[in-house]
Amino acid sequence: MVLRAYYRVRVLKCYTKSMNIFDIPIDEISQLSDTELVKLTLANQDNFVYLVDRYKGKLSSYVKRLTNANNEDAEDILQEVFIKVYLNLNDFNKDLKFSSWIYRITHNQVISGHRKLKARPEGYAVNLDDQLAKSLAAEIDIKGQVDDKILQSTINLVLDKLESKYREVLVLKFLEEKSYQEISDILKKPLGTVASLMNKAKQEFKLEFKRQNLKI
Repeated sequence: MVLRAYYRVRVLKCYTKSMNIFDIPIDEISQLSDTELVKLTLANQDNFVYLVDRYKGKLSSYVKRLTNANNEDAEDILQEVFIKVYLNLNDFNKDLKFSSWIYRITHNQVISGHRKLKARPEGYAVNLDDQLAKSLAAEIDIKGQVDDKILQSTINLVLDKLESKYREVLVLKFLEEKSYQEISDILKKPLGTVASLMNKAKQEFKLEFKRQNLKI
């Protein structure tokens, strides 16, 4: 317990460290791969701050897209995620992409903590990138059936109604822009299962679209 508290303090320091006090120039860090950042961190734990900075924003959006997490809930989940990443970095499977590994940890943390989340307030929605929203709409064949002005809110509404197993594959593929292989690694499901889930998820999206009295 004491050791975990120590690690929590170290991770929170990385989590809250300001961009302008990084020891390595930001432009140099941006040129490094995830694998190189992992090596830097294993050599010097203070460098964990660079991994946190690279993934904090991405994972925050991912958590909110998967769940009813508000900003406070998402912050709590991410702090636990980064503690687990910090503690398990030595055991990182180099056969996986680091991004898939950290998304898997985040996904598992969301599942384990989901029941503790507060109810999503009415009208709550995660901002979606306009291009990503159009990509999802085009893939599911509802593009042109919804005014671009309400496309993002429509997608939020429908995604929110789907079962989590369908929502998560759609979110990973179209909003997080992950490949089928990456989704397989993140969810620890065979590629064939991912493909079947994706097809079913698209069907369920269309059905829910109809239930919301939106014309296809």
